[in-house]
Amino acid sequence: MKLVIAPEVQAALDAGRPVVALESTVISHGLPYPHNLELAGAMEQEVRDSGAVPATVGIVAGVPTVGMDPAAIERFARTDSHNRPSKVSRRDLGYVIAAGGDGATTVAATMALAHLAGVQVFATGGIGGVHRGARESWDVSADLTELARTPILVVCAGAKAILDLPATLEYLETGGVPVLGWQTHEFPAFYSTSSGLPVAKAPDASFVARAWNAHRALGGAGMLLAVPPPAEYALDRATVEAAIARALQSASKEETHGPAVTPFLLAALARETAGESVRANVALLRQNARIAAQVATAIAHVLS
Repeated sequence: MKLVIAPEVQAALDAGRPVVALESTVISHGLPYPHNLELAGAMEQEVRDSGAVPATVGIVAGVPTVGMDPAAIERFARTDSHNRPSKVSRRDLGYVIAAGGDGATTVAATMALAHLAGVQVFATGGIGGVHRGARESWDVSADLTELARTPILVVCAGAKAILDLPATLEYLETGGVPVLGWQTHEFPAFYSTSSGLPVAKAPDASFVARAWNAHRALGGAGMLLAVPPPAEYALDRATVEAAIARALQSASKEETHGPAVTPFLLAALARETAGESVRANVALLRQNARIAAQVATAIAHVLS
């Protein structure tokens, strides 16, 4: 299999300089054009401004790529329901590569390809997790199993708020995945700063780097760094929970299942909050890219 690594990314990896992976589903399955393109550029710029090299990951015409060029990113952004790249998780990688199509990588697939390239840090919005009602549906995201087996440090705002957060943390604990809170003892709830669920506090990037290196030295795989959303964009937890409850009722009435559930619920939540959830999402994505670059830089210093 051919894996394309952008020259800038490869040069940084060879020199031991910090690199941050970014996923491509944010581009193709997130905001409408041109807002998605603007966000992709803003996240890459946040990484650069913080001293690291961005590497947006995706499958471009059947070729897994770590460090998509501007033309590929724009192609992924200029999509509609008829020409949108496939949404690719770990299980879908081989099929989309064989088919020669475009694939927008989720957290799990981005982790897998970033690790193959030698990237250690990945910034995203929120990971997938255990869905509400999973006792009946068995709906558990591949992001969790990927974290348990692939050594990537994932910087996020926790798991998506539409999920069962206590069950998600239990699953991560079973998989041996450390969960650190960025300057907090409480697991963030994506749009909200708190969930009431305790995590170990990481005071700064240097601490995260030391914890990561110790975890890897002991044979551990993935690690999660959960960053609360910027306070000025954070939403009230009770308000979000009420909106999620209404969105779940709508999904049930429309018999929405499987991979379609998450985008349906996120779109419903955006309507319920009059767009405030989208603004919070954009703000936390940019913040996570910036903090991931700080952590990647700290890891590079520890290893040098």
